[in-house]
Amino acid sequence: MKSLLRKIVLLSISTCCLQLHLVSAQSAEVQQLLLNVEKLAQFKAILSDMKKGYDVVFNGYNTIKDISEGNFNLHKNFLDGLMAVNPEIAKYRKVADILRYQSDLLREYRQAYNWFAAGGRFSTREIDYVSKVYKNLLDQSLDNLDELTMVLTASQLRMSDQERLEAIDRLYLDMQNKIVFLRDFIRRANAVDINREKGLNEQEMLKRLYETK
Repeated sequence: MKSLLRKIVLLSISTCCLQLHLVSAQSAEVQQLLLNVEKLAQFKAILSDMKKGYDVVFNGYNTIKDISEGNFNLHKNFLDGLMAVNPEIAKYRKVADILRYQSDLLREYRQAYNWFAAGGRFSTREIDYVSKVYKNLLDQSLDNLDELTMVLTASQLRMSDQERLEAIDRLYLDMQNKIVFLRDFIRRANAVDINREKGLNEQEMLKRLYETK
């Protein structure tokens, strides 16, 4: 993914350099060049935010709340940072849905993990297992985002618009399955947590009952 981002930045820089070479002294063209430079700066800032977001994913979950709270707007940054072959493809509803699923996957796991870890009713081994399951799911979902980037980027793949839409449909279904799996996994883990909490409460009640006799 990092190499892909570097390629996008280099392509953008090359484009601006070419425009700089061709620009004349005419006022309108000078103004357009300034706009291009400004857009490049904005684009580089967007890519920097994207990289920071993925670094958070790979380096730990302590600051992942920045994503779920909106400080790192995954949807907007991702879409704004792409040079789409056909603008209509980038507007395709399922592209936004794929990114929403990715954001939901990050947010919902973080909430569930914090709950299970703080509750004290799961062993360290069980918490590690939950983390391992999620890491596999996350790695696969990031592969999907990498493929989505290539599908939406003109220089990456030779595909017709129809082929790109079909690829987006496939990625959409896969991300949908992943979020359904995650929610079912969390639901089942939550049921175990509730049963254990209930068992502990019953044990505490029995203990108090015997102590009063």
